[in-house]
Amino acid sequence: MSRIATCFATLAAQGRKALIPFVTAGDPVPSVTVPLMHAMVEAGVDVIELGMPFSDPMADGPVIQLACERSLAGGTTLMRVLEMVSEFRRDNDMTPVVLMGYLNPVEAMGYEVFAERAAKAGVDGVLLVDLPPEEAESVAPLFDQHGLDRVFLLAPTTTEARMQIIAAAGTGYLYYVSLKGVTGSGALNVDEVAAKVETIRKHAKLPIGVGFGIKDAASARAISRVADGVVVGSALVQRIADHADEPEKIPARVSQLLAEMRAAMDESE
Repeated sequence: MSRIATCFATLAAQGRKALIPFVTAGDPVPSVTVPLMHAMVEAGVDVIELGMPFSDPMADGPVIQLACERSLAGGTTLMRVLEMVSEFRRDNDMTPVVLMGYLNPVEAMGYEVFAERAAKAGVDGVLLVDLPPEEAESVAPLFDQHGLDRVFLLAPTTTEARMQIIAAAGTGYLYYVSLKGVTGSGALNVDEVAAKVETIRKHAKLPIGVGFGIKDAASARAISRVADGVVVGSALVQRIADHADEPEKIPARVSQLLAEMRAAMDESE
C-alpha cells in the first residue's frame, strides 16, 4: 500500500480528515523549503503538495504566480525540487509528498527520467494541471512502475460522464477544485461543495480532497465535514510572501495557521 493510501486509510479509521497544504518549492529561497515541510508536519498536516515552479502557471492566481517567480529567481529547478524531497526523506519517511505543477518541466526532463528520479527521491504522487487523463495514458505505466500515484483535478463544471473517466484514471486521491477560476479567487459555498462531492462519490472510490477558497480555520472545518481532505494553498503562500524578506520566520508563521486549521478540523469530527 502506498504512503498516500496508508495515510487516508489511517485517517478514516480514526474518523479524521486529511489536512493537505500546498507550497511552492524554493519560495522565497530554496533553503526554506525543507524546514518548512518539517514544520508543517509538526503542525499536524497529513499530505504535502509541493509546487514545481513554472514560468507560466496558467491555472494559478497572482499569489502563486508570484511564488513561482520568487522561486525561479532563486534558482529552483525541477532537479532541485527532487533534491528537496530527498532531503526531507532523511528525517521523515511517513508523510506523503505530491508534486504539483505543469507539464513543461517534466517533459523537458523526460517522463521516464522524471519518474525514476521522483521515486528515488521519495515522491509519492504527481498532479500535473495540464495533463488530462486522456493524455496521461502513455505515461501512466511509467508512473505505476515507479509507484507514483496519479492525482487528477475535478471542477464545478465536470460532467458525471467525465467524473467516471477521471476516477478510473486516478490513483491516490482526487482533487476537487471548489471554485471556477484560478487559485485564490472567489468565495466558498460549502453547500454547493457538499452536493458536488456527493455526486463525485457515486463514481469514485478514491478519497476526495477539496481545495480553492480555504483561507482559515472556519473554512477548513466546514470543508472537512463534507470531504476526505482539505487542501489549502494561497492562504499559506501569502503568508510566505508576507515574510519573504525574513525567511527564517516562515516555518513558524505558516505552521501557526495550519495548527489552527488542524485543531478546528479535529473539533468538527
